[in-house]
Amino acid sequence: MVGRGRDRREQREGKGEMAEESETARPKSSLARKEATLLRGGIEGYSRREWGKYDEIFGFFLFLFLSSSSFTYSFYELCYYAAGVAGNLFAFVLFLSPIPTYKRIIRNKSTEQFSGLPYVYSLLNCLICMWYGLPCVSYGVILVATVNSIGAAFQLVYVSLFIIYADTTRKVKMCGLLIFVVCVFALIIYISLELLDHATRQIFVGYLSIISLISMFASPLSIINLVIKTKSVEFMPFYLSLATFLMSVSFFAYGMLLHDFFIYIPNGIGTVLGVAQLLLYAYYGRKSREESRLPLLR
Repeated sequence: MVGRGRDRREQREGKGEMAEESETARPKSSLARKEATLLRGGIEGYSRREWGKYDEIFGFFLFLFLSSSSFTYSFYELCYYAAGVAGNLFAFVLFLSPIPTYKRIIRNKSTEQFSGLPYVYSLLNCLICMWYGLPCVSYGVILVATVNSIGAAFQLVYVSLFIIYADTTRKVKMCGLLIFVVCVFALIIYISLELLDHATRQIFVGYLSIISLISMFASPLSIINLVIKTKSVEFMPFYLSLATFLMSVSFFAYGMLLHDFFIYIPNGIGTVLGVAQLLLYAYYGRKSREESRLPLLR
């Protein structure tokens, strides 16, 4: 009996000790949990702060990239618009160049020995190029349409004045040519809109404009040939040659910036011919000035 009582006391004492140990262990485990939570929160807070810094840096560089891209795009747009507007201005000078001739025709009330064919052909060329520049044929080249619509208006006025002051034979001939131009242009419009889709339409009208513009360069070639034969720049006005060169350069740059084959090819040829005209003017003009300074023989 005494042994059993001792065992029970020992069991109660053991349970008490275990309870005390568990009570002392609880604060330690809760303290550890708090420390772990604080440490984890500190790490997470630090990570958020670090990632926040990276976000700010990334956002700053993204802003710089987008700003530079928009600036580059705006500068590109500015360049090709400036080239197109310059081409329009120089072409306008060329359209005004026949005014002295027509002042003489109106004053004398006769076309004399002047030919009206260049004005008829220029009218057809302007109409074809104007059609190419319209959105129903090509996108993004509206400055080609503007310059050629103005040119077509000028050429139509010149042809009309020529018909008014020409003799009967020339009047009939010019009226027939004018009707021919209108019919050809109407046929081009019909084929473009009714028989071709947009992509094929652009190619069709584009090649027509190239052929038309290259054919227009027959006039500078004939003038260059005349200057070489006569060794005189009398029949090649300097400012007209300069305006032709500047217009060709402007539209060549406009076509290159827009990657438009149908614009930069003919105007590139025009640029080369313009340089040739200016070089001939510099060479033969200087030669004629030197000859004019020579003393007269008695």
